[in-house]
Amino acid sequence: MTQTPPPRILPLGEHERDAFANSLIAEAAGPDRVGITPNIWTTLVRHPGLFRRWIPFGGKLLAGKIPLRDREIMILRTAWRCRVAYEWSQHSKVARAAGLTDAELSRIAEGPNSPGWTPFEAALLRCVDELHDESSVTDETWATLADVYDEKQLIELPMLIGQYHLVAFTMNALRFELEPDAEHFPSVTDEQ
Repeated sequence: MTQTPPPRILPLGEHERDAFANSLIAEAAGPDRVGITPNIWTTLVRHPGLFRRWIPFGGKLLAGKIPLRDREIMILRTAWRCRVAYEWSQHSKVARAAGLTDAELSRIAEGPNSPGWTPFEAALLRCVDELHDESSVTDETWATLADVYDEKQLIELPMLIGQYHLVAFTMNALRFELEPDAEHFPSVTDEQ
């Protein structure tokens, strides 16, 4: 069994947090998640100015124009393509709450050509792959997305995927420590 390398920057422990750090973590949590302190927040709060500016942007994308199910499909595909276990663990829980099944989570890892996706869902996955590989989206994928999404959603789409690449790069580079109840990647291989 391969041992996970230790985090490069540890989460800020409760005893290390000052009032400002606690207020930033509370702001990130919002009223519905008081007392929740995932390692992403307790690690990134070590850079309070950046954390304070990043949280509203990420929050806007989480409450944006893209439907929850679609959003989680793209976030999980990004996590899979970037091989970031922490992001997969956090968002697989959100995806299940949005109605995605374990079989669909495995199919996200398998990719857009996995049987069972609608043409639109396959385009969502393909969009992630194209942006990941080529930093752009093909006309064919765009046309499929544009048949369903309005202008605001189409603008939001690459920003959402880009935001989660930023998060993935940060998590992988800092070697985020998984939460104790972390879910792991499904045992599948994608078509990449």
